[in-house]
Amino acid sequence: MLSEAKRPETALRRRTLFLEATAIIDAEFDDRLALDDVARRVATSRRQLQRAFAEAGETSFRAYLQRVRMDRAAELLREGSAPVNVVAGAVGYRQAAQFAKAFRRHHGAPPSSFRGGVTEVLAA
Repeated sequence: MLSEAKRPETALRRRTLFLEATAIIDAEFDDRLALDDVARRVATSRRQLQRAFAEAGETSFRAYLQRVRMDRAAELLREGSAPVNVVAGAVGYRQAAQFAKAFRRHHGAPPSSFRGGVTEVLAA
């Protein structure tokens, strides 16, 4: 007998939940998003959404949200001249220090290193 996770209907349902949840995150990453709220919005339980992220997305809700925020923050820093605290707020962080720490952990460099053409030097 197939396990629940391997049933085609279950896999399809989890993939659908994952895609619906990631669409919300991609559109609203700058808001305070919580797993329970997103689960409610896609009409599922917290646990089912966690399983959807793990199985269909091979990640977690929190990791996905942080990746979206950090990628957008890097874009904003490369493209503009807004202060780090403004970029932090634009991607959903209320405290610049917490943002800078998360950014450094995610990208391996501080937010200031992503200004202008500096990232090309780092990548070379």
